[in-house]
Amino acid sequence: MAADNNYSLGPVPMTARKSVVSLTMVMLGLTFFSASMWTGGALGIGLSFDDFFVAVIIGNLILGIYTSFLGYIGASTGLSTHLLARFSFGVKGSWLPSALLGGTQVGWFGVGVAMFAIPVHKATGIDTNILIVVSGLLMTVTVYFGMSALMILSAVAVPAIALLGGYSVFDAIESIGGMSVIKAVKPEVSIDFSVAVAMVVGSFVSAGTLTADFVRFGKKPASAVLVTMVAFFIGNSLMFIFGAAGAAATGEADISEVMIAQGLLIPAIIVLGLNIWTTNDNALYASGLGFSNITGLPSKYISMVNGVIGTLFALWLYNNFVGWLTFLSLAIPPIGGVIIADFMANRSRYKDFATAEFKNVNWAGIMAVAVGVACGHYLPGVVPVNAVLGGAVSYLILNPIFNKKRVADVQPA
Repeated sequence: MAADNNYSLGPVPMTARKSVVSLTMVMLGLTFFSASMWTGGALGIGLSFDDFFVAVIIGNLILGIYTSFLGYIGASTGLSTHLLARFSFGVKGSWLPSALLGGTQVGWFGVGVAMFAIPVHKATGIDTNILIVVSGLLMTVTVYFGMSALMILSAVAVPAIALLGGYSVFDAIESIGGMSVIKAVKPEVSIDFSVAVAMVVGSFVSAGTLTADFVRFGKKPASAVLVTMVAFFIGNSLMFIFGAAGAAATGEADISEVMIAQGLLIPAIIVLGLNIWTTNDNALYASGLGFSNITGLPSKYISMVNGVIGTLFALWLYNNFVGWLTFLSLAIPPIGGVIIADFMANRSRYKDFATAEFKNVNWAGIMAVAVGVACGHYLPGVVPVNAVLGGAVSYLILNPIFNKKRVADVQPA
C-alpha cells in the first residue's frame, strides 16, 4: 500500500514538516473565501464605519486566539484534529466530532461550488449544472495530491486574490468619491454589536476548529501560532473589508461581482475560481481526515468521495446557507474548547501517540460539548465564545468526575 502522505492516522514526522511561508499561504487560501465577503457586506450596511472595524477586529482576534491554541497543539503533537479528539472523547467517542466536522466541511464544499457556478452562469450564460459538475470535479481531483497540492494552489491564488481584489476595491471606492463617502454612510437597519461579533466569529469557526489539520505540518509550535494569527486575524479581516467596501460602493459584497460590474469579466472569474478553489480543497482535505478517523480508510480517497457528494448537493446547500451558518456558530466551537482544555490539563499524555491509551468513549467530552452548545444558546453575549468557554470549563469539571478511576475499556492508538 502506498504511504499515507496525509498522515491521517498518525503524527506528521519532522521530516515532512513545512516552512512558515508555505503554511501561511495554505491558511490564507483557507480564509480567503467569498462567504466571509458576504458576511462583511451584511455588516458593512448594518453598522457604522467605526463599529464595523471594531467588530471585525474583535471577532477575528477571537478567532485568531482560538485557532492559535489549536494550531499550537497541532504542531506540538503532529496530530490532526480528529486524532487529538481521541484524547478527550475516546476512540469511538471521537467519531462524533469527526462526523460533525467532516460533514460540515463537505457542506461548505458544496456551498463553495455553487458560489462559483451561479455568478459565472449569470455573467456568461453557461448552464449552472455544467459549471457545478466541472468545477466540483476539478476541485475534487486536486485534493487527491494532499498538502502538496494545497501549497502549490495557495501560492498562486493568495497573491492573485489580494492584488486583483485590492485593485478592484480601491477603484470601486474611488469611483463613488473616496473613503469620505464610505465613512458617511449610515446603516438603514442596525445590527446589534454582539450579533455582529458573533457573525464574524461564526463565519469561520467551523474551519477554524480544524486548524490542527493544516498547521500540524509546522516545524515549531510558535511558527504555527504565527501562521494561524496571520490567516484568521489578517486574512479573514481582509475578506470582510473587501465585502463591506464592495457592498457600500457597488451594492455587491463579493469582490468577483464588483469586478464583473467594472467590466473585468476574466479577472473576476479567475479571482472567484481561485478564491473558492483554495478553501474548497482545504475543506475536502479536512473532511477526509475526519472520516478516515471513523473508517480507518486512506483519507485522500474519502476526500474524493466527499467531493462528489458535495457537488451533487451543491445547490441545496447554497440555498440553505444562512441556516447553515447559524448552526455552525453554535454546534462546532465546544469541540475545540474541549480539545484545548484536555491538552492544557493532561499535556503529558500527548508526548507519544503510538503508546497512548484511550477510552472507547469519554462521556465527559461528549457532555461538555452539549453544555457548550447550551451556553452558546442561552447565555447572553457572543454565541461562539460562550460555546467554546462553556465546553472547555465544563470538560475540566466533568472529566475528573467521570474518570476518577482508571477504567478497563481502553484502547491503544
